[in-house]
Amino acid sequence: MLKHVQSDKRVPLFVAVSHSSLRIKLSTLLESIYPEVSASDLTGQVIEAFWPEDRKPRARARQPGSALWSEKDALVITYGNSIVDGAHKPLDLLRHFLETRLKGAVNAVHILPFFPYTSDDGFAVTDYRAVNGVLGSWADVSRIASEFKLMSDLVLNHVSSQSTWFNEYRQGHEPYDRFFFEADPSDDLSSVVRPRTSPLLREVETAQGTRHVWCTFSHDQVDLDFRNPEVLLEFLRVMRLHIDQGVRIIRLDAVAFIWKELGTPCIHLPQTHAIVRLMRVLFDYSIEPVVLLTETNVPNAENLSYFGNRNEAHAIYNFSLPPLILHALLSGSARYLNQWQMAMPPAQLGCAYLNFSASHDGIGMRPAEGLLDEDEIAAVIDAVRSFGGRVSMRAMPDGGQKPYEINVTFFDAMKGTLEGEDEYQIERFLCSQTIVMALEGLPAFYIHSFLATPNDQEGVEKTGANRAINRHHWEYPELQALLADPETPQARVLAAMKARLAVRRRQKAFHPNATQFTMHLGDSIFGFWRQSHERDQSIFALHNVTREEVEIPVMAINLISGEDWVDLLSGERFTPARDVMRFAPYQCRWISNRR
Repeated sequence: MLKHVQSDKRVPLFVAVSHSSLRIKLSTLLESIYPEVSASDLTGQVIEAFWPEDRKPRARARQPGSALWSEKDALVITYGNSIVDGAHKPLDLLRHFLETRLKGAVNAVHILPFFPYTSDDGFAVTDYRAVNGVLGSWADVSRIASEFKLMSDLVLNHVSSQSTWFNEYRQGHEPYDRFFFEADPSDDLSSVVRPRTSPLLREVETAQGTRHVWCTFSHDQVDLDFRNPEVLLEFLRVMRLHIDQGVRIIRLDAVAFIWKELGTPCIHLPQTHAIVRLMRVLFDYSIEPVVLLTETNVPNAENLSYFGNRNEAHAIYNFSLPPLILHALLSGSARYLNQWQMAMPPAQLGCAYLNFSASHDGIGMRPAEGLLDEDEIAAVIDAVRSFGGRVSMRAMPDGGQKPYEINVTFFDAMKGTLEGEDEYQIERFLCSQTIVMALEGLPAFYIHSFLATPNDQEGVEKTGANRAINRHHWEYPELQALLADPETPQARVLAAMKARLAVRRRQKAFHPNATQFTMHLGDSIFGFWRQSHERDQSIFALHNVTREEVEIPVMAINLISGEDWVDLLSGERFTPARDVMRFAPYQCRWISNRR
C-alpha cells in the first residue's frame, strides 16, 4: 500500500510502508554500534522515534548533491538574549533585529541553546523539550524559523547535573538508571583527551551507593552513556520535536566525545562515527530538508573525518580558519594561511564547510596544531592578551596544561598587530570577515562580529568565566543609538558587512561548492580563484593581510583578455594590459568577469 506525501517543494513522494532500503541501512549501522541488541527490533524503535504517529519517511534517500544550500546562504550565530531591554522577550527583540538590520544579508540563524539550563550559558541543559521561559516560547522560536533557516543545538554529550534525567538516575529509576557513564577512580584514564582542566570524574551518591560519573566539560555537565540505546532513542525523539518546530539545521555539539571506552582517548571512536552516519541516514530519508552539522573543535585531519565517505555530516565547522586568519592579520603574513588552504580538499559532493572567524566560544587553538608552530602561537597569544584577551587551558595526559582557546571578541583581536595597537582596527577586522565570505563553504558570522562588540571585561569579572568576554548582552536602546550614528564602529562595521554580503549573494562563483584554487601571490596577499559550476563566472578573491600598501602585477592573476573585469567591491575596472593592481592596507578585492 502506498501513501502520497507532499515535500516542502510540493514534489509528490510515494512512500512505501516497508521502506526496506531504509531498514537495511539502519540495521547495518545499529548492528555495528550495539552488537548485543537485536538490530531488527532496534531498527523499528529508531524509525518509530524519528517518525512517530502518522509521519513517514521518503521512499528513497535524498541523494548527495541535492541543493541544500546556495550562494544566497549566510548565517548569523547568536544567543537568544544577545539583545535585551528589560521589557520585551529577548526572542522578540532578536526577531526584530534580524528583520530590521540583517534581512537581505543573512537568511539563516543559529540560536544557541534556548532551553532551560544551569550553567555554561545554555550548554548544561535541564530540559531539551522546553524553551527557556526567560527568552520566550516555542511560538517565538517557530516565528523566527518561518522567516529564517533555523539552527538548533543538540547538546548530546552531556546534560545538567540538575536535570530530571540525572535526578532520576541518582534515585535509581528506570530507564535513567543506565543513562550516565560511570567509571572508577582506579581505572586507567591517562589517555583520555579533554578540553578542560577540571577533574574528569565526579563522586555522587545514588540509591545504589557511591558512584563516579564522567564529566568531560564540568561537574555540572554529566556525560551520557550512549552504550545504552535508550539514550540514542531519546535524542532522536528530541530531534524530531525540533524539526517539527521548524529547525532545518541541527548542530551536534561536542559529538566527538559521545562514545567512551576505558583505555582509549574516548574521542572519535568508531561508534561515534557510526551514530553520526545513522543520523545522516535519517536526515536523507526525511521529508524535511534538514542539514546535519558536526561541532568538533579538534585538529584539522580529525575534523575532516566527520564528512565520512559523504555519509556523515552534511557540513563541518572549518575550525582551523579562525586561528589562521588571526595569525595572518596579526603577523602581516598569509604564509601559513596559504599553506593550509592549498592542502585543504574541496568538500565532498553533498557536503560543505561552515566558515567562520568568531563564535560564542573562544578561538580554538587545537585546530592550529600542526599548522602553526609553538612560537607563532605564543606570539599571537601575547598580542591578544595585550588587547585585553584571555587564554583558557586544557589538561594534558602527562598532567601538564596547554592553551585550548583564546578568549576575546574578534573585533578587539584586530586592535593591532604583533607590534602593538594601531589605527587600522576596522579595516583589519573587515578584511577578516571578507575572507570568510569568499572561501568555499557556507559563511557564518557571530552577532558580535556584525556589531563590532568590544571585550566584555565586566562580564568576565562577574561570572569568573573567560568566555564571558565574548558573550556581551547589548541593551537594545543603547545598540539602536550606536547604529543610528554612522560614525560609530558598530554602524560602520554593520553597514560594510551588509554591503559585502549583498554583493556576495548575487555571485554564482560564491556557491558553497563552486570551484576554488589557492593562488601564489606572496605572503602579503591571501588570494584564491572561484569559478561557478556553469563556468560562466570567475572571481579572484584577493585580501591584503598587511597594514602596508601592496602592489601585484595584474598578469599574476591571469585575467582573460576580451572579458570585462571589475572589482565587485570598489567598482574599479581592470584589463590584462594594466601593469599593477594596488591594495590599500587590508583592502580586499573580488575581481570578476561579470557582476
